[in-house]
Amino acid sequence: MTEYRRAEVQGATYFFTVNCAERHGNHLLVERIDLLRQIVRKIKKGRPFEIDAMVVLPDHLHCIWTLPPGDADYKTRWTLIKAGFSRGIPTGERRSLSRIKRGERGIRQRRYWEHLIRDDRDYRQHVDYIHWNPVKHGWVDRVRDLPHSSFHAYVRRGDLPVVWAGEADENLEVGERPE
Repeated sequence: MTEYRRAEVQGATYFFTVNCAERHGNHLLVERIDLLRQIVRKIKKGRPFEIDAMVVLPDHLHCIWTLPPGDADYKTRWTLIKAGFSRGIPTGERRSLSRIKRGERGIRQRRYWEHLIRDDRDYRQHVDYIHWNPVKHGWVDRVRDLPHSSFHAYVRRGDLPVVWAGEADENLEVGERPE
């Protein structure tokens, strides 16, 4: 098996992508969003980290985490989140022979994508990527239409306008700011 090298910088900020095993037609993450939230809260309580941005789509999620100073162990956090989520889902999903041999569920892909955020520009680009992703994949027409996105928190804090990314709001007059 290939040995993957992962960035491990204590107290750093990372971008992640985590996918379901079956991407097409799978809506498991949004159908079980309450379970996902519960598991993430539980893991954050025992192994703190900040979620800077996140979007949960039906078949994958993206997020940016900042770990506490002196801590680089995102691997254990993801292992616990993925395992906890899988345990909360009834069995019966399709599994490959290799998963059956290993005693694995067929809910999520084994690996995930991680990227060490390098600077403020890299951070902003990844936050934008997270918020735009539902539109990119055709799940919604406007960023604000997806409920499972940190975009809404950014709007509430005043960091982004509700009509972000060149969207037009048919209910606003030209020059009027949304509330």
